[in-house]
Amino acid sequence: MTTKIVAFAASSSSTSINKRLVTYATQQLSNVEVEILDLNDFEMPLFSVDREKALGSPDAAQRFYKKLGEADGLIISFAEHNGSYTAAYKNLYDWTSRIDTKVFQNKPVLALATSPGKGGGANVLAQAVKSLPHFGANVVGELSIPQFNNNFDTEAEKLTNTELDATLKQLIKTLASHL
Repeated sequence: MTTKIVAFAASSSSTSINKRLVTYATQQLSNVEVEILDLNDFEMPLFSVDREKALGSPDAAQRFYKKLGEADGLIISFAEHNGSYTAAYKNLYDWTSRIDTKVFQNKPVLALATSPGKGGGANVLAQAVKSLPHFGANVVGELSIPQFNNNFDTEAEKLTNTELDATLKQLIKTLASHL
C-alpha cells in the first residue's frame, strides 16, 4: 500500500509562490505518492447559509473533502492576504467544513507560508496553526519563509537559504515519521 501526501497552496494565483514552495517541499519526500491540488479546481460561489440551503453541498467541496480523506498526510502552504487567509481558501474551507467540521480528518499536517516580504506570511501561518487542530489537523510542524524572492531560486525551483532549507527538510522528516 502506497503512502499518499496531498499538498496545496492556499491560493488561487496562477503564479503562486506558495505553490512553488509546497511543490518543492513535496520533492523532499521519498517513497510516497504526491498529489498537488490547485484551488482553482474547487471554485464555488461565496459561502452563505442561504446559498447552502439553496445548493446543498457543492460537488467541489465534496471532491476536496474526499481528496483530503484519501491522503495519509497533508502539506499546506498558506498565502497571506491582508494578514489572513486568501478568499479562495477561506471559501473552500467554509463549504467543506459544512460536510464535516473535522475537515482535515485527523491527518498529520505540515503548515508552511511564504511571501515576498520580511513577514513571510507569519500572520496567516499563526492563524492556521492555531485553528487547524480544531478542524481535525494534527499539526506536526510549521515554517514561514520570508522574502521568498531572496531565498528561493525560481529557475532551479529550490530554496537557496541553507538554514531554511535544512529546517524544511527536517520538518519533512517529522511529517514522514507521522505517516
